[in-house]
Amino acid sequence: MHRTEFKVRDYECDMQGIVNNAVYFNYLEHARHEFLHSRQIDFAALARAKVNLVVVRAEMDYKASLTSGDQFYVTTQYQPVSRLRFGFKQQVWRSADQKLMLEALITGTALNEAGKPFLPPELQLLLD
Repeated sequence: MHRTEFKVRDYECDMQGIVNNAVYFNYLEHARHEFLHSRQIDFAALARAKVNLVVVRAEMDYKASLTSGDQFYVTTQYQPVSRLRFGFKQQVWRSADQKLMLEALITGTALNEAGKPFLPPELQLLLD
C-alpha cells in the first residue's frame, strides 16, 4: 500500500468551508501518479510513448469533510479488475485523528496509439 501526504489549501474549499467534492478527484489522481512513480512507472513517459492511462469509472463514497488546513493522506492499492482494466482502491484519511474521509475505487485502462485498450508491460509487472 502506498501513502501520499497532503494539506488542504484554502482555495480548495467551497462556500460551506469544506473541500469541494471535485477536488478529491485531484487528490486521488496525484496519489495514483505517486503510487506509479514509486514503482518506477512514469505516467508522463508512458504518454510520450503514446500509451495513455485513462479512467473509465470512478466510485467515491464520501464519509466526512476535510476543511482548510487539514493534513491528510491518501492510501493507494493496485487492484486488477479484468484482462484490460485495472483498479486503484484509494482511501483518504485525516491525519489528526485517523478518521476515514473517503473511499474510492478508480477503474482505468490503457489505450495504445490506435485508441485500443491493452495492458502495457509496465502495469503487468504490478500484477506479479
